[in-house]
Amino acid sequence: MRDKIYLTLIKSAAFTALMLFTAAANAQFKISGTVVNEKDRPIKGVSVYLDNTIDGATTDSSGIFVFTTTETGNQTLMATEISHETTGMPIAITGNMSGIVLRMKSNASHNLDEVVITAGSFDASNDKTKTVLRPLDIVTTAGAGADVVKAMQTLPGTQQTGPDNGLFVRGGDASEAAIVVDEMIVQNAFFTGAPGVATRSRFGAFQYQGVSFSSGGYSARYGQALSSVLELNSTDLADKSTINLGINMASLYVSGVKKWKNASLDVGVNYTNLSPFYGVVKSNFKFYQVPEGGGANLRYAWKPNKDGILKFNFNTTYNATGVTIPNPGAANRNPTNNPFANAPDTINFVTKDMYYYSNISYKQMFKNKYSLYTAASFSQDVANNKFYTFPIDQTDHRGQFRIEGKDFFTSRLNLLVGTDVQSFGIDKDFGGYFKQNFTETQVGAYTELEWTPYYRIAVKPGVRYEHSVLLNKDAVAPRLSMAIKTSSNSQVSLAGGIFYQNADNSYLLAGLKPSMQQAIHYIANWQYNKDSRTLRIEGYYKNYVDLVRTPNLTYDPTGYRNMDNTILVDNSGYGYAQGLELFYRDKKTVKNLDYWVSYSFIDTKRKYGSFTSLATPTFIADHNLNLVTKYFVDKWQTNFSATYSYATGRPYYDPTLDQSNAANFLSGRTPDYHNLAISIAYLHSFGKLFTVFYLSLDNVTNQHNVFGYRYASDANGNLAKNPIVPALYRSLFFGVNMSLTQFKKDEL
Repeated sequence: MRDKIYLTLIKSAAFTALMLFTAAANAQFKISGTVVNEKDRPIKGVSVYLDNTIDGATTDSSGIFVFTTTETGNQTLMATEISHETTGMPIAITGNMSGIVLRMKSNASHNLDEVVITAGSFDASNDKTKTVLRPLDIVTTAGAGADVVKAMQTLPGTQQTGPDNGLFVRGGDASEAAIVVDEMIVQNAFFTGAPGVATRSRFGAFQYQGVSFSSGGYSARYGQALSSVLELNSTDLADKSTINLGINMASLYVSGVKKWKNASLDVGVNYTNLSPFYGVVKSNFKFYQVPEGGGANLRYAWKPNKDGILKFNFNTTYNATGVTIPNPGAANRNPTNNPFANAPDTINFVTKDMYYYSNISYKQMFKNKYSLYTAASFSQDVANNKFYTFPIDQTDHRGQFRIEGKDFFTSRLNLLVGTDVQSFGIDKDFGGYFKQNFTETQVGAYTELEWTPYYRIAVKPGVRYEHSVLLNKDAVAPRLSMAIKTSSNSQVSLAGGIFYQNADNSYLLAGLKPSMQQAIHYIANWQYNKDSRTLRIEGYYKNYVDLVRTPNLTYDPTGYRNMDNTILVDNSGYGYAQGLELFYRDKKTVKNLDYWVSYSFIDTKRKYGSFTSLATPTFIADHNLNLVTKYFVDKWQTNFSATYSYATGRPYYDPTLDQSNAANFLSGRTPDYHNLAISIAYLHSFGKLFTVFYLSLDNVTNQHNVFGYRYASDANGNLAKNPIVPALYRSLFFGVNMSLTQFKKDEL
């Protein structure tokens, strides 16, 4: 190509001077060299670049870097890596340059080794307060179905949710876990569905470069979550331009990526129809309208300079479904306080849901000393539901803004300061009979100091202030975490703090305004990491105070009660959660084998809502065990994955027992939970089209797992006991993904 250009220049004599000038201005020069430490040993993973440009590369296992640039003249070559001090050297670019040697000094403050994956860990020195899973860990976990939240349920501290949506963490229900994208809270993170029928989360794993899960003691950056935070960080610039196609038993999609020098655009559309899936798999529910819908996504990223990036994300989805479900009011045939008293034992539920989500953020680093991050987002979810003969329309909305700055005083000391504002609410219309709505505005401010006074000790104090306009309440939440290095491969960590959260939306919709609820976390952790093996043991105690109670209401096991402003409500509720967790992951012992084991024990009780006494909630299993394995066969270009999950029985409400005796309240226990899932992915190329065929089977042994019991009464008032089951006992799923970009074996 270059020879042809030169030939053209020679032939175009009239424009020789002009073309030679243009060619010189756009010539690409090759810059190469090595990065070493004080002992002249190569350093892997160093970012080497020309200052104030986006030209650079990352060193390989031999410390070698190679990149091209169109820059000329005097430049500064920089090298950065978290465990070493940033260094630089002046260079004069007049042509290709090789043999450059950059020498970096070890940064003792960063000797707290990074673990591959640790559930609920915290490391005050470099903000590793959370478990970190790569997107590949999510999509290759059998039984997760590439669903982010489902994959989290293989980690310690979580519960198997069965027919419910959301994360249930360390004694908390789904409302106590916040899900955020690029530091923005996501409202309605799951597709709308019928009560008792679990749905997927809305966002695909490959839209994110990392997924972080905090099961307790999380950063002062966030509030309004009594238990945990799940963070999704969207991808930066795409690696290359490509086109992706996919088809499976439930959907088909197409997406494309266009990559420029300092920007990229990713656009995708999809269509979903579960008719083929339910034509093969038997459901425990009757879908008289099979779930159908579609969606689109757009992601744009732009790097205006080496240390800044602007990102914009937009998602929209539509889905509609109709399903026959058990009547939630079948146990009580008194029409005075039960609108479904005269309805049959099974009723129809239909929903049509339209969802929009947008997010824009900008991050800029200044001279490796200061950073600025700002973001804004807006979401709206419009659901038109029909519950039996009752139309119920609901619109949820949330807008928010965040800005924060960080000052890196030294390599051992930095300070984060930020503020966020959120406005959100719900409008609910019960077929024109009556309406409920609320709008809440929350203002927050936070600061965190990360200090490593000695390379074996790291301390991270923080505090968050929140103001609720709706409740006219203020809250101050101090938090502290610290880590002590006990050896070159192990450390002990401690964390604690106060966390606040408003009452459930059902109270706010009714015009009830109880004060904020509170949870106090105490966590101790020991972790060991060496040669791609990680062992973590963690204990915790969580004290719940000021929980919302409705002491004059009888207990409703269905959870579908509609509140009104005549209900007596207070903050007299309380409870606790304590437990011990173990996590072990090994990617070293056997070539191409990656597995992890997680175990959780929890002891928790509460007296809140309409609970008549202190009791363990119905979503809690005392013991949870998960074993995840992944093995790649090079000869076959095939990845095999299996996940086994076990949980002890959950409490349930038995109305046939004498409920005046506190010992009978939620005293029943369901059978133990078992699930074995397997998946197989095979890589094959058809010319330039790289293809992955995948097959998954969930609940291989066809266990009829039960998540509780509901009772229905006949005309004589006799109660019949019916199990609460998932939508599917066993499922089979098959699909094909095609791409113009080659897949790696880790992506299978």
